[in-house]
Amino acid sequence: MRRLGESILGPKITQTVLPTRVRSEIERQENAAERLIGIVQLGVILFFALLYAIAPRAEGASGFNFVPYAIFSYFLFTVVRIYLSFRARLPDWYLIISVCVDVALLVGIIFSFHIQYGQHPAFYLKTPTLMYVFLFIALRALRFDPRFVLWTGAVATLGWLGLVLYALFHEMGTMKITRNYVEYLTSNAILIGAELDKLIIIVSVTGLLSLALLRGRRMLFAAVREHVAVDDLSRFFAPQVADSIVSADEELKAGQGVIRHSAILMIDIRAFTPTAATLSPQTTMRVLALYQGLAGRVIDEWGGQIDKFLGDGILATFGAVEESQRPAANALTAALQLKAVLEQAAPQFREAGWPGTFRIGVGVASGDVTVGVIGVDDRLEFTVIGDPVNKAAKLEEANKQMNSTVLTDRQTLARAKAEGFTKDELNFRSGPLAGINGTVELVVLA
Repeated sequence: MRRLGESILGPKITQTVLPTRVRSEIERQENAAERLIGIVQLGVILFFALLYAIAPRAEGASGFNFVPYAIFSYFLFTVVRIYLSFRARLPDWYLIISVCVDVALLVGIIFSFHIQYGQHPAFYLKTPTLMYVFLFIALRALRFDPRFVLWTGAVATLGWLGLVLYALFHEMGTMKITRNYVEYLTSNAILIGAELDKLIIIVSVTGLLSLALLRGRRMLFAAVREHVAVDDLSRFFAPQVADSIVSADEELKAGQGVIRHSAILMIDIRAFTPTAATLSPQTTMRVLALYQGLAGRVIDEWGGQIDKFLGDGILATFGAVEESQRPAANALTAALQLKAVLEQAAPQFREAGWPGTFRIGVGVASGDVTVGVIGVDDRLEFTVIGDPVNKAAKLEEANKQMNSTVLTDRQTLARAKAEGFTKDELNFRSGPLAGINGTVELVVLA
């Protein structure tokens, strides 16, 4: 039965089991829907008021005309409702009252016809005005909450049933029940089957629309939850990475990847571990937040994506997640700007609690890397793998021996120059690099 229900209605997701932020987003959407309902109602009432004002009057009316008063009353009620919906979240009891007012005004207008035209109450059973009840039912569907559609349909059913019963028992001597359809249409006789048809249609439309809304509401809950999850995911990954994950045509699995030519930038704070040992946890985290925020903005400005935070280190890629025409040039430019930005922020670091001079080391390498998914089925990671990643880490570490801040190799510099990178006062050095076979031609950029 559970599987059958889920196949018809979709997976069951209740608001009570959703995270608070997801429930808040759903409530925000529902509040917006209530404002939309009010605005649509206002548009409808203004349209019918205009239509009533310019349309020719129906002949044969001699009694009191309730319609203009009903239109004006409904207009005032709708304006107040819209105003309140923009001021605060409308409680359920108010919405229930609103539905009752909507249907009561329609039923009141229909009821007034036998007074206005001086006819037996059976006269109003043939009015096409009943069709407007489906407009009220459809309006409640804009909220994606089947409760209010059901309530509107129930109130409309009771309202019409009341009109039918009143016509049946009012002055029984002057009215008769008929089974002749022609007599029903051409006199004040009542055809029970016709009135039952109207009630059945109201109930059926309400039920079917509620069923569709119940299914749609479950899909809405799932969609909002996934939307919030994507937003949260984007905070842990670069937006491009998050987008590639959630928009993948097939489920991502470990071992999937592509090869791209890109540049890798590695940053590390000098003397972070011994310095952090002398600071409070709050001060350490405050300094890290400042450093990571400044570095993140520079990397993003030059088209890079942060692959991961490694404690006080940052691994960023250029041209890995998204292909770039100048990955090496952007990476070297970002590295130099990082040095400048963090030096300019020295007063902020002192204010945050960092003692002494805040210094970093940056290594940049380029080449072919594999961009893809690693891990196991229940724990995946989107990352880059390849020799440039290892070389960038070694170059960053070599800054300590070279007494430099930004270090790259001649191959990366040559590619960056081909992409438009220019910088004078370059310092070329050759020598072994720990963890790298052979001699590496190093370039000190700063």
